[in-house]
Amino acid sequence: MISLGVGEVLAQLVRDDVVESSHVGHFVALNSDGSIMIKKGDPSQLIYPRSSYKSILAAAMVRSGVELEPRLLALTCASHSGLEMHQKGVLEILALAGLDESSLQNVKGKPLDESAAFATVVPTRLAMNCSGKHAGMLLGARTNGWSVNNYLDPEHPVQVAFKNELESLSGEKITHTTIDGCGAPLFLITLLGLARAIRSLTISDDRVHQSVVDACRAFPEMVAGPHRTTTRFMQNYPGVFMKSGAESVMVASVPDGRSFAYKVNDGGMRPQRALSIAGLKLLGVNTIDELEKVYGGDTIVGSIRATF
Repeated sequence: MISLGVGEVLAQLVRDDVVESSHVGHFVALNSDGSIMIKKGDPSQLIYPRSSYKSILAAAMVRSGVELEPRLLALTCASHSGLEMHQKGVLEILALAGLDESSLQNVKGKPLDESAAFATVVPTRLAMNCSGKHAGMLLGARTNGWSVNNYLDPEHPVQVAFKNELESLSGEKITHTTIDGCGAPLFLITLLGLARAIRSLTISDDRVHQSVVDACRAFPEMVAGPHRTTTRFMQNYPGVFMKSGAESVMVASVPDGRSFAYKVNDGGMRPQRALSIAGLKLLGVNTIDELEKVYGGDTIVGSIRATF
């Protein structure tokens, strides 16, 4: 069995100058030339990237002939909030393939946005945050005359194209495949390989790669949604590319190729903001986003902060 290494403390909850809790995991940041800038834990740790590498799947679909306007291309990279603009966008992608919601094979879910989730009585495949990715896979299948009924089969040309694109960008061979929470194949890769893949995607002069990264930067609200970490940072800091994944995975890059990737061992999302702020500062982004505050009653008595 492959298991997460011990790692190092990446973030701490500090209350009145006392470390109350710690978040352990693995972090790596790359210089523009691809060399390691800083590491915590083990960059060779094998992880499931979850949704953090959806942009690479989008690139594989564009390479296979998919043509989408940037707004919709960004949505294929998304873990969207399930707002009306997201659900309508997914239907637009499906319509381009001559399909509708019934063709989606991702699990059903409610929107990630709390207000939208409260207003949603019955979970649907359309509202589930990965529906944009699945619509993109379906469009890729239909564009190439491939079967749409088994598009989630790991041996389906859509998934093979994704795997090939990931291997090319990361410089690693995929040796293990499982199933993600949404129902799609999920590839095991090292944290360093993930960071290298995002760096390669960012600095590539391939028009396919450029189109995907540019779409996400131009339409960050489609990649996640209002008030979400990745959307907020891409909106506030032009040039930043950023994507989160379940179980506390995050990747980010800037145009010159400086990049980072991290995985928090316990899968908790609490240190996401602190780690993202610290990671972006390593990439030269002068973030002014405040750390998450720790309260004692109504008084601020500490914060959650990164250890690097």
